[in-house]
Amino acid sequence: MDASELRYDDLVDRVEVQYYDRKYRAAADLVDAESDGLEAWAAELAHLKACLLGASGDADGALRVLLDASAAGAWWRPAILTEDDDLAGLQDRPEFQELVRVSEPRVTDDPAPPVIDLPDQAAVGVVVALHGAGQTASHARRDWNGVLDLGYALICVQSSRRMSPKYRTWPDRDQAAADIAKALTEAQTATGLQLANSRTRVLGAGRVPVVAAGFSAGGRAAVDWALTGRPVPVAGVLAMAPALRELPAGGTPLSPATIWIGAEDDLLETVEGSADQLKGFTIEPIPGLGHAFPADFADRLAAVL
Repeated sequence: MDASELRYDDLVDRVEVQYYDRKYRAAADLVDAESDGLEAWAAELAHLKACLLGASGDADGALRVLLDASAAGAWWRPAILTEDDDLAGLQDRPEFQELVRVSEPRVTDDPAPPVIDLPDQAAVGVVVALHGAGQTASHARRDWNGVLDLGYALICVQSSRRMSPKYRTWPDRDQAAADIAKALTEAQTATGLQLANSRTRVLGAGRVPVVAAGFSAGGRAAVDWALTGRPVPVAGVLAMAPALRELPAGGTPLSPATIWIGAEDDLLETVEGSADQLKGFTIEPIPGLGHAFPADFADRLAAVL
């Protein structure tokens, strides 16, 4: 992750704090004040500012921001324009409908190679980590690198699905499975690792077990992967703050099968409400934590791996 990406992440974090405090105008001013040098994220920052202005009741300002960015070449997948509650005041305007029409043909997906790290010794297993919405494989590498000290190889997969030029996420199970399958093939070719194509821990021929892992939207995709066995069955799953939706039916028991989630995370209710469908899973609420990784995450990984 380079300095500009770290700056962008920090800005989004600060804006989100003000958003949840309903300080929409102050947050929009912060976007303006801190955008120099972040031109690569022009589309994402325009959408962020438009949502802030829309939430504040300034539909005219929100539309103007999006139109200016679109004129400069920005694009957004139509769903994040038409399904965002903060932009509800724009939906019936002809200019907004034209903006959506212009944006749609600009949308492209963008496959990327996985980020691969190996432990110092022969790998005892492989953790395949899926980043959160709006993140990249580099974020997953930062967040899950504690598995290397435990003897696991780390493969960080980057979603090919883009909602805007820099905003990637995992909305579609089929596309997620295809991205994961491609990454696993590339990783095996690059490293010589032989991945066990089953959930069993009784391995032969040097094959090592695979553990699915992910954060937020990536956590949901990891749980879906583990329950369906697509693109390949896995031994276990580790999810941090998964943004769960309708769950697929589970199959063979998984080990480990752990979900961590902050006690202050808005997703906690959904996760705990899904407990009946997550037979065999351990769900661990973390006191005082919001939608983020805990400071002791490496210790938590060690406890289950």
